[in-house]
Amino acid sequence: MSGFDDRKKAAEARFAHDGELKFRAEARRNKLLGMWAAEHMGLSEEHAKEYAAEVVASDFEEAGDEDVFRKVSGDLKAKGASVSDEAIRLKMTELADVAKQQILSEV
Repeated sequence: MSGFDDRKKAAEARFAHDGELKFRAEARRNKLLGMWAAEHMGLSEEHAKEYAAEVVASDFEEAGDEDVFRKVSGDLKAKGASVSDEAIRLKMTELADVAKQQILSEV
């Protein structure tokens, strides 16, 4: 029975670890996206960091990526930046890969 319990604990630990990595990668992606959007909005470095933190926080509004997309899209449009919704979604996908690689390299 001990072998089964050990495998179960290992599987639970792996699941928790994978969940943590996913969470960290999504938060990193959102930060990178915020910095990218801030550049398009012409924000200073200080304001860009603050804005990136707002983008990260916006991800807690609902499950999925739509809350982050709506924030960035709305803010870019409000600032008059000419970035299409398709470009934002493409950048989100691109930065998800970048963030995952960054997180994995830190582990």
